[in-house]
Amino acid sequence: MGIAVVTGTSSGIGLATAVTLARGGHTVFAGMRNLARGGELREIASKEKLPINFAQLDVDNDSSVDDTFKRILAECGHIDVLVNNAGISGGGPIELVPISVFRQIMETNFFGALRCIKAVVPAMRQEKNGCIVDITSVAGQLGMSPQGPYAASKWALEGLTECLAQELSPFNVRVAMVEPGVIATPMTTKPRPVPPSDNPYFSPIRRMVAYFTASLKNPTSPFDVAKTVSDIVDGKSSKLRNPTGNDGAQLIQWRKSKTDEEWVSLGRASDAEWVADAKRITGVEADLA
Repeated sequence: MGIAVVTGTSSGIGLATAVTLARGGHTVFAGMRNLARGGELREIASKEKLPINFAQLDVDNDSSVDDTFKRILAECGHIDVLVNNAGISGGGPIELVPISVFRQIMETNFFGALRCIKAVVPAMRQEKNGCIVDITSVAGQLGMSPQGPYAASKWALEGLTECLAQELSPFNVRVAMVEPGVIATPMTTKPRPVPPSDNPYFSPIRRMVAYFTASLKNPTSPFDVAKTVSDIVDGKSSKLRNPTGNDGAQLIQWRKSKTDEEWVSLGRASDAEWVADAKRITGVEADLA
């Protein structure tokens, strides 16, 4: 088994991925911005005696990424697996979200992953061995109001990942992306306020909040996503795109079931029409009562 670096491991998908890979025999370096938030992962690692090492890693910071990966390479001689999981949420109507928020989301979700990729690729290419898994989102396959800031970051990461997969294929470095739907993590389960009804974008925000709330009644565990990552790392899956979760593939199918024009027209649909259309494909019924 190999040396695996997982980013964003203090909770959610990152924590579950670190645990799952370590249980599978990989030596894991669990990266997180604030090591003080690693209590849950430390407890699991200690209780199960898992090969998990903790690394202070701020993917937004060039020096933090460079120093951390250089240290791991010096200590271990190689890195076999990189899982780019660190990410932040952020939605809202494009008109109303400040540019600074767009930049912050892109900095972590896109440039953070890119920094880590650039830190490991030279060694993987020279070794002609390695696996890079980027945690993207179904939002990287469909653009839906009011998810513009987050979707933009995930579309960018999906494009990067597809290019990278082709670039590194001659060097026996495997690249894949995992596209979660609505997963029960601290990021997705935090309260999502609905704006006042006089907000010009009240309807799409209310619909999205209702959809998330309904989907989380039958939640997908982060460990289900981690299992998908593990299958890729262990060579059980060779697909570039891997939608996961109770509604991951269904949400992508919802988009694929429509022409571009039909998808855009959902913005003009009544609440009842939107709810019925979402339920028809995903099986999730948003409660707008």
